[in-house]
Amino acid sequence: MQSKYQICTNCIMDTSDPNITFDELGWCDYCRNYYKNILPNWHPNGKGERMLAPLIEKIKKDGKGRDHDCLIGLSGGVDSSYVTYLAREKFGLRPMLFHVDAGWNSQEAVNNIERLVDGLGLDLYTEVIDWLEMKDLQLAFFKAQVPHIDTPQDHAFFAGLYNFAAKNGFKYVLTGANYSTECVREPLEWHYHASDLRQIKDIHHRFGQRPLKSFPKADIFKFKIYYRFVKGVRVVKPLDYVPYIKDKAMQELADRFGWQTYPYKHYESRFTRFYEGYWLPKKFGYDKHRAHFSSLILTKQMTRAEALDLITHPAYEKETIAQDFEYIARKLDLTVSELQKIMDGQNKTYRDYKNNMALINVATQILRTLGIQKTIIR
Repeated sequence: MQSKYQICTNCIMDTSDPNITFDELGWCDYCRNYYKNILPNWHPNGKGERMLAPLIEKIKKDGKGRDHDCLIGLSGGVDSSYVTYLAREKFGLRPMLFHVDAGWNSQEAVNNIERLVDGLGLDLYTEVIDWLEMKDLQLAFFKAQVPHIDTPQDHAFFAGLYNFAAKNGFKYVLTGANYSTECVREPLEWHYHASDLRQIKDIHHRFGQRPLKSFPKADIFKFKIYYRFVKGVRVVKPLDYVPYIKDKAMQELADRFGWQTYPYKHYESRFTRFYEGYWLPKKFGYDKHRAHFSSLILTKQMTRAEALDLITHPAYEKETIAQDFEYIARKLDLTVSELQKIMDGQNKTYRDYKNNMALINVATQILRTLGIQKTIIR
């Protein structure tokens, strides 16, 4: 943490990101990057739809003779749900839906997936992660005392999806990644790369007990290089080419499918709600809502005043926190006091364990130089 506290005068990112910088107007580097690198190259309008149209036609053409022409990872959250809706109803694609059940789904997420599948008449493949392996890896990250305890779940989603795509000959994977709600990325201090398999293996080696025989694995280089250039798997982000306003999208999904809303980004998972709403802010002083709200400020979906007000309120009620704390402890075969002891332990960072950050930094810099990576990742 920097010795002097400062908050951006344009968004609400602050010095809880220890590497943040500010200009003479008090604007942070996330805001400067948005206006310099993202906004001029982002076209969520008619121009973007015209840019996307040839790719949609290519996906259809390449998919002829197959049951499905693309693959979509569906979590039950708004981003993946909306891209599924657009892919089928607006673009006329024939996606297969892929869901990873890592053992932490909320009932809202399950209901949302079912309603989209039924409402759009799509096929769903669900990969169920071996719970004993998942639990062992999840508990290892707790014992490692790192902020990013969501990594095992995130890696299962990421690796499961792209391993399935490569194995089954899918050339196009549509994702809900977007600038509209994610133009400000969480600093790595808060949320380290879930694709760094070297770190996952090191933490599991130190604190895990059960071999990860079936747990899906794929590091960032396998995904970025082997799957892209050898297997020909291409990632498509349709939400960057169409108007995408989060609240309107959620309402549209609710009206069309009876889709259930949830209060914050990623809260479709009960575990993620605990991780983002309690573990990070309580143990480390990191609030991911700063990045989420700052994205919405920059894309004019929220005012700074609204964000400043929202950030002062707890992510969820004390009673719900207590219930989730007990639920997560029990699910991980811990007592409440054992989980509390972990909460009270010495905080660590990704730097305390083996990692591929040096190589990832080089790759990120190359992508930024080529104009492919526009958001700040550090």
